[in-house]
Amino acid sequence: MSDQPYPLWSAEPVPHLLASRDRATGEWIFPALPADSPLADGHETVAITGTGVLYSFTVIHPAPKSGLAPYALGYVDFVGPVRIFGRLQGAARPVIGERYAQRHDAELGYVFEAVTV
Repeated sequence: MSDQPYPLWSAEPVPHLLASRDRATGEWIFPALPADSPLADGHETVAITGTGVLYSFTVIHPAPKSGLAPYALGYVDFVGPVRIFGRLQGAARPVIGERYAQRHDAELGYVFEAVTV
């Protein structure tokens, strides 16, 4: 059982992150609204499919005492349209415009992994 207050992944054989789409405007929001949200009736839950394009990023350099290596965080644009912020993996240094796929991560919930198209 998930400890998330909202659905994060679809139950398909190849899971996708879930967003909510406003029934009136078509606007997408991430993460999907929980079923008990007062806004839930005006939205439908939709899967975010395909790869996304890196919109912007930053590289975090944790303090040396932490023992953590630098890592990148960024905004990835997916069809919907929906822009999602998260950890970037797989590229030595991200490049704006690169393609990223959503991946499940046990610690963070999700990450984006660089893919070659």
